[in-house]
Amino acid sequence: MGMLRFYISLVFARLTYIAIKLLNKSSGTSFIGMEVLKICPKFLNYCRRYIKSKVLTVTGTNGKSTTSGLTAHILKCANQKVVHNLKGANMLTGVANAFALEILPFKRFDYAVIESDEAYLTKLYDYMKSDYLIVTNLFRDQLDRYGELSYTASLIDNAMSKNSDLKLILNADDPLVADFGNFHDNAIYFGFNNVVYDCENKPSFGPMEATMCKCGKTLNYDKKFLAQEGHYRCECGFKRPDCKYSATAMIHKIGIDLNVNFEGINYNFHTKLIGLYNAYNVLAAVAFAFECGLNQAEIQTALDSFHSIFGRTETKIINGHKTLIQLIKNPTGASEVLKTVDTNSNILIAINDNYADGRDISWLWDSDFEQLRDAKKLVVTSGTRALDMATRLKYAGISQDRITVEPDIKRAVALVTGKGEDDVTILPSYTALLKINKMDLK
Repeated sequence: MGMLRFYISLVFARLTYIAIKLLNKSSGTSFIGMEVLKICPKFLNYCRRYIKSKVLTVTGTNGKSTTSGLTAHILKCANQKVVHNLKGANMLTGVANAFALEILPFKRFDYAVIESDEAYLTKLYDYMKSDYLIVTNLFRDQLDRYGELSYTASLIDNAMSKNSDLKLILNADDPLVADFGNFHDNAIYFGFNNVVYDCENKPSFGPMEATMCKCGKTLNYDKKFLAQEGHYRCECGFKRPDCKYSATAMIHKIGIDLNVNFEGINYNFHTKLIGLYNAYNVLAAVAFAFECGLNQAEIQTALDSFHSIFGRTETKIINGHKTLIQLIKNPTGASEVLKTVDTNSNILIAINDNYADGRDISWLWDSDFEQLRDAKKLVVTSGTRALDMATRLKYAGISQDRITVEPDIKRAVALVTGKGEDDVTILPSYTALLKINKMDLK
């Protein structure tokens, strides 16, 4: 009876998708998955049978979409068949949505690459066991939903405990992430030996998220890269673990060079992605690719052809203007993105406080918007929290006569792309990004 429900749900998914397209409507990223799970609650359990090799899950505060998207792209470029929740819907319904539109009764995949919300990882593992888990980082994010970092860490730890054969790929530079390896077997680590900047955007470390060891003493740092990430140690003996995949990053204004050491051999990689935060994402993806037996040439070929997705350093032409769109949603991520903003561009910051964004917007005050102090062109604030954002920019030192408040996001986009030939930077929260992506932009 269970398999019958599964096959019925697959037929329903395909027919619904066709109907939605015929009606010229958006299928969203979760609607079909939500309905499929109603028909077959164990839908994801049955989907696991269609993966011949490995299932990889990716979780953490920042970088999930880019890390999982890049990993899936590397595998596909190596001629592997991959199912992946590309559009970033990372709760159960979003994952089910992706599988429902890919799975066919006689079609098998080599890999599944699943981006998972931290809070939903344990629910995902109730239905679909994973072979690997990448944990990118842990920063404060949506305090009204996740609470403090110790709670988020406990959610991930609980998920790991449900999956005893899980192999962990952990960010060694983040003490909160590295600590998972002390309680779970089969952990390997990636991290940076050094980070060098050859552009004007020198590191500003942003808010420290975890400065205390579990023993209660303050962590000491020999090197610090961003927020709490770096080379740390404590008097109690807790320290940054040795990395199976260690690297040096050269951060350019446009692009990143990585020198990755794996099993005593150095491998050089280049990516068009920008910022140290993306250097961590690339290193995590490279680590998994090596774990799967891929070689340097295969990985670099994929890096050369990878395009950022869905507002994660995404470039579009809007009304004739080259426009860079970068999601911001928490203090550390926003501060890192702000390092890369061209202050000679027109800037739009669109902040909503819907459930998916997090109702609590106190993170705006912890983010380093002072980096926009030298903005030379138009600065527009928009969204449901346009006035709050304008106030934050005032205290960041931006002249009030340069700030325009336009709560309607569509009109705000028209403002920053309406005149001249200036480049444009758009920094939206999550639901503001969804709204922008649904607009008929040319």
